[in-house]
Amino acid sequence: MDVAAVKEHCCRYPGASSKLYGPPSNVLVYYAGGKKFAYFKTSEPEQWRFSVRTTPEYFLALTDVPGIKPARYMARFHWVTIVDVGAVPTDYLIDLIDWSYTKAVARSSKASRRHE
Repeated sequence: MDVAAVKEHCCRYPGASSKLYGPPSNVLVYYAGGKKFAYFKTSEPEQWRFSVRTTPEYFLALTDVPGIKPARYMARFHWVTIVDVGAVPTDYLIDLIDWSYTKAVARSSKASRRHE
């Protein structure tokens, strides 16, 4: 799966939206229910590195895989950065994105219930 295919996949989720942030952050963020579920870095030297949220258990396992590292500033929330999306098997990458999307939707549902 290449960068374009991942972008397309992230936009297909029900209620998903994206927003491009310019300098200084330079990221393309995907949201579900107002909660972030994935993002791409859009500037060099880390252009097109892709980040998603994982479970604490997956976080530990994934950060031992070459080409996957803790996400800068977001690692404490169990986010990982995939250096090259093309190097990760498509099914596995889709599973990671699916889980991150589901977690974002669940978090947004809890937040909306608190405000009722």
